[in-house]
Order: sequence, then C-alpha cells, then structure tokens
Amino acid sequence: MRFAPRCISALAILCACATSYAVDTPRQQAWNALNQGLTNNDLEKRTRAAAELGLMTGDSQAVDAGLTALQDQKPEVRAAAAQSLGEMGARSAKPELTKALQDTDASVILAAGHALIVLGDNSGYDVFYAVLTGTQKTGESLVDQQKKVLSDPKKLAGLGFQAGLGFVPFGSIGLGAYKLLTRDDISPVLAAAALTLANDPDPRSGEALANAAIMQKKWQVRAAAYDAIAKRGDPKLLKDAEDGLQDQQPEVQYAAAAAVIRLSDIGEGKGKAPLRSHTSPNR
Repeated sequence: MRFAPRCISALAILCACATSYAVDTPRQQAWNALNQGLTNNDLEKRTRAAAELGLMTGDSQAVDAGLTALQDQKPEVRAAAAQSLGEMGARSAKPELTKALQDTDASVILAAGHALIVLGDNSGYDVFYAVLTGTQKTGESLVDQQKKVLSDPKKLAGLGFQAGLGFVPFGSIGLGAYKLLTRDDISPVLAAAALTLANDPDPRSGEALANAAIMQKKWQVRAAAYDAIAKRGDPKLLKDAEDGLQDQQPEVQYAAAAAVIRLSDIGEGKGKAPLRSHTSPNR
C-alpha cells in the first residue's frame, strides 16, 4: 500500500503529459496557421493573412486579429485589415476605423472609408467625396495632411489597380477599360470614388457627381459619374444626365443615356427610386 501514492503521482504525471501533447482541433490548427501569417516577417504573407480575416463574419477572434493588424507598421497590412473589418461586419471596430481615416497612407484611408460605409456609417463617404472633388464636405473627417495625400495625383496613382478599384462596384463600366490605363493615371481611383458616391445620401455628393460628369477630362471618370447618377435615382439630376448625351465619347453617351432613361422612368412613376434618407444619423 505504501507504493500507492507513488503510483497515483506517476499516473497524474502521465495524464498531464498526454494532455500537453494532445492534438489541436482543426479550428485551433486553422488559427495557428492564420496567426503565423499575421505575424510573418514577409509583408506579402502578412497582408494576405489580414485580407482572409474578412471571410469570418461574426467571429470575435477574427475581429480582434483585424484590430491588431490595423496597427501594423506597413500600410498594405493596415489597408487589408481595414477592408476585412468591414467585410466581416465588425461594427465594434468603427471607432478604430474612424481613427484610421487619419492615416498618412491613402490606401488605408480609402479602405477605412469603405469599411465604414459597409458598416452603415455614412461618414466614410466623405473620403471618396474628397478624392473626387479635392475638397471636404464638412472639414471634420480629414486633417490637412490627409487632404494633401488624397489630392496628390502621384500618391493616388501609386495606389495601383487593386488598391484603387478592388473594393468598389463598377456599374456598367468594363474592367477592360481600366486595364488600358497606365500606372501614372489616377482615373481608376477617381472613377472608383464616383461609383462609391452613388449611394451617399448627402445631396452634395449628387452635385459632385454632376460636376464630375461634365468637368473630368478622362472619359472613364465621366462615364462612372453618369453610372453613379443613374444608381442614385434622383430625378433632380435628370438635366445633368441629359447634358451627357452631347459628350464626344460614345461610352459616356451610353452611360448618360442609361441615366436619362432611369431618372425619367422614376420621375414618371415607372421606375423605383432607391430607398434612402437625405439625412444621416452619423453626421
């Protein structure tokens, strides 16, 4: 009997060892893989891992990982994290995303602005308004340094094809048109901003789209502006859409024609206007 305590102790040690070497569950293995990516020294791997977080809607651990990645030293990772937080519907991340609007990198500002829009915060539209017009709507969302970044053609051109267009709707504008653009052309970013403003309830964005449809030099931006006008469904912009029928670029005429027909139908009660309020609780 005097050996019983020793036997029990040995059994306890064996059990403890068995527990420590237990095989992780598939979920734990998955998080181990993602965490390795999120902390990897390779920038591309870290960015890719941050982008994958957006697929895990409703997962609090993914939200925490996204918030951590939002503080990464590299803007590519911060931008991917901001986009992921929007995609996963992380409403709790809105304060951190709002802070990200003060980032010194344009791609992070655009990603954070878009994420806020996805999360139902209309203040995110202010970023795209600033990109398209070069001015602020309220003067509150961005400080002077960020305004300078967003109005700098070289900075915007540096965003590249994916950063400028990866997270916005295209309407009827074909991707082929954008692929022909050179790297130093900021048209894709301006077109993306115009298309994003299609759903902004602020009437000032409607006015900005009307101005862009006439004043922008690149036809891709003018066409995108008319596409956005059509999507807004505001009959008050019908006259602006009619002006586009005289554009020298056929593709712009097509977009303007679609806007004219849609807005005319809505004005006559044949079409359905988008349901939106022109006042935002987030202002």
